[in-house]
Amino acid sequence: MQKSLLRRAALSLAFGTSVAAQAAVPVQGYVVKQSFPHDEQAFTQGLFFMDGYLYESTGQYGASSVRKVDLKTGKVLQKRDLPAQVFGEGIAPVGGNIAALTWMNQGGFILDGATFAQKAVFEYKGEGWGLTSNGESVYMSDGTSYIRVLNSATMQETRRIHVTAEGLPVTRINELEWVDGLIYANVWQTDRIARIDPMSGKVIGWIDLSGLSATAGAAHDADNVLNGIAYDAKSKRLFVTGKRWPKLFEIELKPAKK
Repeated sequence: MQKSLLRRAALSLAFGTSVAAQAAVPVQGYVVKQSFPHDEQAFTQGLFFMDGYLYESTGQYGASSVRKVDLKTGKVLQKRDLPAQVFGEGIAPVGGNIAALTWMNQGGFILDGATFAQKAVFEYKGEGWGLTSNGESVYMSDGTSYIRVLNSATMQETRRIHVTAEGLPVTRINELEWVDGLIYANVWQTDRIARIDPMSGKVIGWIDLSGLSATAGAAHDADNVLNGIAYDAKSKRLFVTGKRWPKLFEIELKPAKK
């Protein structure tokens, strides 16, 4: 009986230690380094930085587009409107092209990276939310706790990553960005970005961007949420914005707190 109680106590201690380890997800704050103009009519769905320019996709039926934007001025240098019957979602560079998702149409577009001319379409089941790439694979969110991994040549799914934090699924994963071997993900209707290990799916850290919407001067609307992450890998600059925000920010992360 005594041995049984000791074993139970040991198991309880081990379980408690495991839960504590899972719960210890560090949280980082931020400092705004620079702010830039951003089109306050842009319902930002996707964002990435390449060759000195921002590339952005916008949503809403009849107003969805893919754009090339000057970082410093916020001026739209090039734009392709998407068909009125689609709701634009995330974008990512794939080779010399841009892959663009749609929300409910179960398919997306492959656009020429230079001209934005449509080159092909691809299909998927379910909803399209966020998209990013690392030069080898493409990563796609669909609003659930899973991130799909796509073959960059065929845009066909090869596997899925289950995203968890503290042992629990993280749902509503939205815009994605590949940052130094990790996937950064907006979580829809929150002020947080998840830093995700692409192999395990575990959230290894949170970035808390509370207050940034107010700093941006975003209009009070339930849809005008944080969404949009871009990374300049060469200069190690991290950019964030939101739907219909009049500003886009370069931020620096503060040391993590547990």
